[in-house]
Amino acid sequence: MQKTIAIAAAMFLTGTGVCLAQPSGITREMISRSLPLEGAPKAEPGPYQVTSEPAFGSAGLHIYRPAALDAFPKKDTLPVMVWGNGGCAIDSTHFSGFLTTIASHGVLVVGTVAQEGAARRQETADDMRAAIDWAEKENERAGSPLNGKIAVDKVAVMGTSCGGFLSIALGADPRVKTIGVFNSGVQTPPAGQAEGKAGRGGPSAQPTADALPKLHGPVLLLNGGEVDFLMGASAATFEAINHVPAFYGSRHNAGHSATYFHPGGGEFANVASDWLLWTFKGDKKAGKMFVGKDCSLCTNANWDVKSKGINK
Repeated sequence: MQKTIAIAAAMFLTGTGVCLAQPSGITREMISRSLPLEGAPKAEPGPYQVTSEPAFGSAGLHIYRPAALDAFPKKDTLPVMVWGNGGCAIDSTHFSGFLTTIASHGVLVVGTVAQEGAARRQETADDMRAAIDWAEKENERAGSPLNGKIAVDKVAVMGTSCGGFLSIALGADPRVKTIGVFNSGVQTPPAGQAEGKAGRGGPSAQPTADALPKLHGPVLLLNGGEVDFLMGASAATFEAINHVPAFYGSRHNAGHSATYFHPGGGEFANVASDWLLWTFKGDKKAGKMFVGKDCSLCTNANWDVKSKGINK
């Protein structure tokens, strides 16, 4: 199992060829560093069985959703989470375990996939924006099993590493109510490049600090501790956010690949799921992970956390 995780993690930032925005000196070993599986917290699935399928009418998208939809929308809400892959890889199926756990809590997860016969390329902010467009249209499409069931006013964008860059870029979209920036953060622009020239979508989007004031909803920042080479960027991003609620969690010894390739996405899937349950479904039990000085992550010796504006 550990060998399988290592192989999956090695694809984390290299699945589409040249890695986007990979800092100089970063090795494959640094990229694939993950929390040891032995003794690690397990993923905690929600109450729904999950089906995974191509997005209707959109060959570049793939969804994870509750298989039985009878509870929606009368008894439960079905918010949307759009996922950005590590390395801006186009194929979200590498993260299927992680995404399935999130969907099992009653979330429609939309990720990108490569189209047959298309040239190899990386995921862009426009691809993720198209996923939001698709959810809005599918909620209205006659004959769709999701017709009238999607909470299109509750859209999250989450991503890891390069996908975290894209989640920051998409955070300016007025439809996006919260973002998750995992193993990632804003970048310092190259010498001679003014801030504001990045973070607007496209395959080279690397958001700088000028993208942060455009965010208008709560921000969840997670990283893999000192062994995660983007921990510094994650921490700096938290410090730079002062106008919206933000929660920062650094998981000791998790590394850049964290627990994404543990069964069900492991501990990071639990944190991401609870964030969505709290922010979109008002689940107070899930909110205890983040709220107050005695929050469950605050008192967990494996985590270093900080928060701003997280008070209820």
